[in-house]
Amino acid sequence: MKNSVTKYFTLAAVGAVSFLSGAFAVKRWEQVPITTGIVQEAEKIIGQQFTSAQADSMLNLLNGFSSSYESLHKLNMPNSVVPALNFNPVPVGFVNPDKQNSFKISKVTGTKLPANKNELAFYTIRQLADLIKSKQITSVELTRFFIDRLKKYNPQLLFAVTVTEERALKKAAEADSEIKAGHYRGVLHGIPFGVKDLLAQKDYKTTFGSVAYQNQQLDVDATVVSKLEAAGGILIAKTTLGELAMGDVWFGGKTRNPWDISRGSSGSSAGSASAVSAGCLPYAIGSETLGSIVSPSTECGDTGLRPSFGRVSKYGAMALSWSMDKLGPITRSVEDAAIVFNIIQGIDSKDLSTIAAPFNYDGTIKTLKGCKIGYVKNDFERRSQSHNTDSATLAKLKELGAELVPIEYPKMPIGAMTFVLDAEAGAAFQELVLSHRDDQLVQQNKNAWPNIFRASQFISAAEYIQANRARTLLIQSWYEKLKGLDLYITPSFSLNLSMTNLTGNPCVVLPNGFNASGRPVSITFMGQLFGEGKLLQAAKIYQDATDFHKKHPSLNFKS
Repeated sequence: MKNSVTKYFTLAAVGAVSFLSGAFAVKRWEQVPITTGIVQEAEKIIGQQFTSAQADSMLNLLNGFSSSYESLHKLNMPNSVVPALNFNPVPVGFVNPDKQNSFKISKVTGTKLPANKNELAFYTIRQLADLIKSKQITSVELTRFFIDRLKKYNPQLLFAVTVTEERALKKAAEADSEIKAGHYRGVLHGIPFGVKDLLAQKDYKTTFGSVAYQNQQLDVDATVVSKLEAAGGILIAKTTLGELAMGDVWFGGKTRNPWDISRGSSGSSAGSASAVSAGCLPYAIGSETLGSIVSPSTECGDTGLRPSFGRVSKYGAMALSWSMDKLGPITRSVEDAAIVFNIIQGIDSKDLSTIAAPFNYDGTIKTLKGCKIGYVKNDFERRSQSHNTDSATLAKLKELGAELVPIEYPKMPIGAMTFVLDAEAGAAFQELVLSHRDDQLVQQNKNAWPNIFRASQFISAAEYIQANRARTLLIQSWYEKLKGLDLYITPSFSLNLSMTNLTGNPCVVLPNGFNASGRPVSITFMGQLFGEGKLLQAAKIYQDATDFHKKHPSLNFKS
């Protein structure tokens, strides 16, 4: 009986809040007046208690709010409109870890075109660039090679929404002409790449992986796409993402893991991770809000970089959470990630959330001697499935000369702050709720986007602001704890993943072994805010001392 009564009052409260928010009226022009009874039921949702007199005194204001909501809904704002508020992850007293801009990559020379051309599929950007620069292969040949692989494996792995063949071959021919004339733009010149299909390129559809947007074509080029093409890169694929950036299920099916086709590739940068792992793209751009680079990179055995919040422009990218979204590369190696990041990072007048910061990377350094690396002691002591490989990583870092320093998380309700994402996502896609097009989405379970978007309409502005105030405390606390460290490491799946997506700290996730089933597992190197330089240097030194990133799936499934 108690459960039935609780359920009744919960439903009544939800109905009351729907009147207050004006979000779910069937006929939106027939506004229902808010009464004291509605207010007192709505209290149950927001955890407050008011007297009848207090509730009565609010009615004029609440009815006014409801009218305002109605007026705002009529604007039909597209996803591309950003709020007039910007999240700033910089703590009080912050000093940039890098003092100046400098980018120095390790030397790669003497690369030979393999007798078996299929081996090109797993060459790094550096190796492919050496072949192009030495004119052993043309960009057109390389582009055709990867397009053919995309077409061959996409029916099984479902990692591409669009293959941009005609445009790509034209751009590759232009790259070859420039290189032949002596106008070599740099390491990315003539190298094919892919981008997650939440990044716009005006010649093709940008579907967000969603039934609701599968015919959408945006008349802009994302800044990241423009920067990579300006560096001579050849866009050959718009890769899949779990619908509206959740998981690996999109309107065309489930993107698969090349190591085990019975498994999904995880998400939401599902196609980018799968295609790079399968040797169908040299690199691809993914995005992360709460694990969407870390998780698929782990599942597929890639190296992924999630930059600091504000480092890379999000102009032309789907918005899920304006204060948590980040774009970054998924690659074969740490230095490949550094090369791509060096091109895409920097401020952008079209994205006011970008923040200027130096980037100082030296890929020629071979030792971690003098490097102070923190490690989250409790995470490494936990008997998780990755305990042995993670412990081996600690031992390897010590062997390479690093000083290991135990650290612990701030004692704060970190998980309680993550509804910030739900609130912002609920605003970003409110139009789906208002138009009832949320019913079109592929996933309709209780924890899928449609229900999150609906539930998010009930998050109060006051609690959203309080969560962000708590976030300020978290940012400051974590900054203080990391003082004196160059970087820190942690198992890839722990409280750290949520915490640092809130604080904006950068990370590199890279393979550090294999599980009992033969699938890759990973470790996460974490940096100080805007500390990508030291972060990438240290991760590269570790990766160069191992060979996990050189393994690749057999792809023996029927093609």
